[in-house]
Amino acid sequence: MRFLRPLSLSALLSFFFMATSWSSFCVLGAEEVRDWSNEELEDHPDHPDPNGENYVGMVYVGKHDASTGRRVGFDEGNGVSFIFGTAFDETHKEIEEKDLLEHPLKPVHDIPEVDRERILKDEKPFGHVETHELDGGVMPPKVVHVDPFFMDESPVTNRQFGKFVRAKSYETEAERYGWSFCLISFVNPSTTEIEEGDPEAPHWVIVPGAYWRRPEGPQSSYKHREDHPVVHVSHRDAAEYCKWKGKRLPGEWEWEAAARAGNYGPSNRTIYSWGDDDSWETAEQYANLWGDSEFPTENSAKDGWRATSPVKTYPPNKLGFYDMTGNVWEWQRGGKHKSRIVRGGSFVDSLTGNYNHAATLGARATLHATTTAANIGFRCAKVPRRRTEYHYVYHDEETHGQLAIEDEFKSIHRLPQRGWEDRFIDDQDDVIEDDSLGPRRKKKKVVKTRERYSTEL
Repeated sequence: MRFLRPLSLSALLSFFFMATSWSSFCVLGAEEVRDWSNEELEDHPDHPDPNGENYVGMVYVGKHDASTGRRVGFDEGNGVSFIFGTAFDETHKEIEEKDLLEHPLKPVHDIPEVDRERILKDEKPFGHVETHELDGGVMPPKVVHVDPFFMDESPVTNRQFGKFVRAKSYETEAERYGWSFCLISFVNPSTTEIEEGDPEAPHWVIVPGAYWRRPEGPQSSYKHREDHPVVHVSHRDAAEYCKWKGKRLPGEWEWEAAARAGNYGPSNRTIYSWGDDDSWETAEQYANLWGDSEFPTENSAKDGWRATSPVKTYPPNKLGFYDMTGNVWEWQRGGKHKSRIVRGGSFVDSLTGNYNHAATLGARATLHATTTAANIGFRCAKVPRRRTEYHYVYHDEETHGQLAIEDEFKSIHRLPQRGWEDRFIDDQDDVIEDDSLGPRRKKKKVVKTRERYSTEL
């Protein structure tokens, strides 16, 4: 005689949930299923007026009304489109002015899921770009778009960074590792210990004990250089400072939009921040570069400085930004840990790229995130205030996955998540029960993200 084996509790639960999920499926099959995931709430407040927002020492970059000069609000397109990339590639002249009026990016939630993988798919590794051999700028030039932003008018100084260090008892990575890179001609080997550095950069040597307070080693000091850009800071050091100030590092698209200062189209795009004049007589009036002397042993200091110069020494560009060319390289957000982006060139660079980088508006390089040197600094950026937008999403299998139940034979039965959301515990008041679609489901009001597809990061 055959006896039926008693069912275990897990098996009974599996049958119960299978029946519940099947009945739920049948009910939904007869009704129109409404997708709340992209539905916006209608009670959005107005956007804050960008004209009422200002920060000391920061400059606003965004679209302005041509007749009044006031900042355009967020109820319409108020970002900046411009031609991004190296200054030495002439293909930018083939781009038409009308291309600057088209917004090349769409918010993530406006792109169908089936198209997202296709948009991001590329034969080259993520983040890979072709660069020009003279200035390191991205090639070929292309039209990009950035939303409005604020950015520091000048690089962060030793004085400003010192306040951060004292407030947070912060230890920079150069201090933690015990060394940093210095230009060999600025170090006295008779009083300062030096070690060989990167073979691809033989003019830069490792100096034990060099950090932001000791720019050329233990025998040096940052005193009398409080208003110079802080140097010997890593990407993490820069990001931590920006976070402390309630800001962030700028993206390189943002940085170049600020550097080009309105010269965004193919007709008015220039090579340098002051124009296209590549004579040292002109350059020394606008930027701290090495000059026409032999690098790295001689520096005539016709511009008044052999190494870094105080911020705001040279005239600002048309938007009011200082030191967008020369003085120090500036860390950018984005990139990878082994290849973080720096922009702007430094005091060791040239005009045409005959040594080091050509200090054009497209000047660009990548460094390991932990790299610290005597010519690397940073500045911060900030996003203007905008209204917080919401939309509804369901707590179901689309966001929480499927429910798995193990039966008595150790087999896994995957059941649809529907019917399980009612057991989702949430103490917040913005969870709403929806009875219009058959079995009870819960939809929740969440903040709508403003992510965009971009190769900048």
